[in-house]
Amino acid sequence: LPSYLPRLKSVDCAKCIGELLVPVAPFDQKSGREAWTVAFAPNGSYFAWSQGHRIVRLIPWTKCLKNFSTGHCGEATNASSPRHLSCQNSNGNHIIPVAGEPREHTIDCGDIVWGLAFGSSVPEKQSRCVNIEWHRFRFGQDQLLLATGLNNGRIKIWDVYTGKLLLNLMDHTDVVRDLTFAPDGSLMLVSASRDKTLRVWDLKDDGNMVKVLRGHQNWVYCSAFSPDSSILCSVGAGKAVFLWNMDKYTLIRKLEGHHHDVVSCEFSPDGALLATASYDTRVILWDHHKATVLLELGHLFPPPSPIFAGGANDRWVRSVSFCPDGRHIASITDDRLIRFWSIEEKAPQAIASLTNGLCCAFSAEGNVLAAGTRDGSVHFWECPHSIASLQHMCRMALRRVMSTQQVEALAIPTPLRDYLTYKVI
Repeated sequence: LPSYLPRLKSVDCAKCIGELLVPVAPFDQKSGREAWTVAFAPNGSYFAWSQGHRIVRLIPWTKCLKNFSTGHCGEATNASSPRHLSCQNSNGNHIIPVAGEPREHTIDCGDIVWGLAFGSSVPEKQSRCVNIEWHRFRFGQDQLLLATGLNNGRIKIWDVYTGKLLLNLMDHTDVVRDLTFAPDGSLMLVSASRDKTLRVWDLKDDGNMVKVLRGHQNWVYCSAFSPDSSILCSVGAGKAVFLWNMDKYTLIRKLEGHHHDVVSCEFSPDGALLATASYDTRVILWDHHKATVLLELGHLFPPPSPIFAGGANDRWVRSVSFCPDGRHIASITDDRLIRFWSIEEKAPQAIASLTNGLCCAFSAEGNVLAAGTRDGSVHFWECPHSIASLQHMCRMALRRVMSTQQVEALAIPTPLRDYLTYKVI
């Protein structure tokens, strides 16, 4: 454990509730097995992960949770040993679901899968291409899509409910490392690639490419939309964090503060905060409206000086994820730990052991964290329980519609203004 943990009295161990395992042959100890991405559907209906060797698994999330609570094959499980729960279904045999129930799918994408993203449609959000009346695809309100980014630079779009391939998007010239859908239901998809570009695709216009965003000098690792879909954050092999205006497709600004490659990013549910994770051993919480650092979550103590933070170490942060409650953050590092942080504290609230962790994501309800590993398996933890204050819920409701500058212009007492702008964290 890190040297600072013995001095902390309130760090709990997070409870592991289950795992999805991939059987490994003795000769299969090589690259290509990694679970680079895990994802939950926005409506909580499905969980997906890239389990290595071109395969993506789609599992109904409610069914998965039920298996965890009853144990493998429905057998009762000792509640005191949750780490032994498993949902191992890798032999290709599927249970025939009752009519109307979500089906489990195993998808062969044809190449190594690096990025995954769920997208859902809102009929009121029309395609931005207003000149074309006819489209091959007309996505209804109940449509749920899965985008997969591949090693060969292609993006494949799948129907989640049937497992059928709908679109094959080809324009990137290198690995598609990350994918993200606009959360407004417009089915605008952004892909981040090792070819140093981000590309914007309009799936309501049959997947036509809308724009190429250029500015990164090296590989792009990750991108994330703000909750109102107006801003895109992108990070990559460089120290800068890029913010893009997604109405005009222009660069807003770069955030400077990391000392090494930035590999993961995500906005808070109210859009007021931006979390970025870097190989410099830190997660930084930004007020992206004002380009200021609000909080640094360090994973190495004492923190490395900037001249050494750019080197190799065993505290590289691989992934960061914001909990839907807006108060907690999870991070995965190379020191074999997952940390659950509260935005009110600079020390972890809970920790869990994980070897070779690569990525993480919270469930739509925020009560479970999923983490993928280098062997293609996924582990699930119960998130720390706490009841949000009415103050925090009011702050989130306000910040969903107001920027920091708008809040600062209000004629309100300074302590309240500081609270609403997250300066008190």
